Amino acid sequence: MRFLSTALLIGFFLSGQLINAQTILFDGSNLDHFEQLGETNWTISGDIVEGTGGSGHLVTKESYTDFLLTLEFWVDDPANSGVFIRCQDPEMISPNNCYEVNIFDQRPDQTYRTGGIVYFAAPAAHIDAAERWNTYEIRAQGNQLLITLNDVITVDMDDDTYSSGPLTLQYGNGIIRFRNVQIERL
Repeated sequence: MRFLSTALLIGFFLSGQLINAQTILFDGSNLDHFEQLGETNWTISGDIVEGTGGSGHLVTKESYTDFLLTLEFWVDDPANSGVFIRCQDPEMISPNNCYEVNIFDQRPDQTYRTGGIVYFAAPAAHIDAAERWNTYEIRAQGNQLLITLNDVITVDMDDDTYSSGPLTLQYGNGIIRFRNVQIERL
């Protein structure tokens, strides 16, 4: 039986089908995969990390190129948050040097509201995220960015502005909570 399992793994490897493993970036136990940037006070309670205070980011220690990121978030109605990917400068996070997958239902310019990518793509569906748990699936593979919010595709675009970099979880204002943050390299 052991020989058969080893033979199957070698067969997958030789056929070019590598088994991708998910990395749990946050499961409620610690923030070991992140550096903190800004004035946010990040607290862990149960399986949730919540931001309060001034604006800031949890920035991954590692850089990512092609990946599938899944996470859950909960925000109140006025909350301003986002998930920044392929950031070019981990010390200066901005939608001008990263793709910002927005979480901001009350954004004054609704073009890039929750589900959109700021300055790149308006969401294809209007989904209000306030006062409930939501799931983001963010797929970045080559030039394709595919954003899914609560099982609805909100962005499907090709763009080559940013190809690699760390990702962040942002706190802007309001109540913002994250849980079950996982990434799979593609």
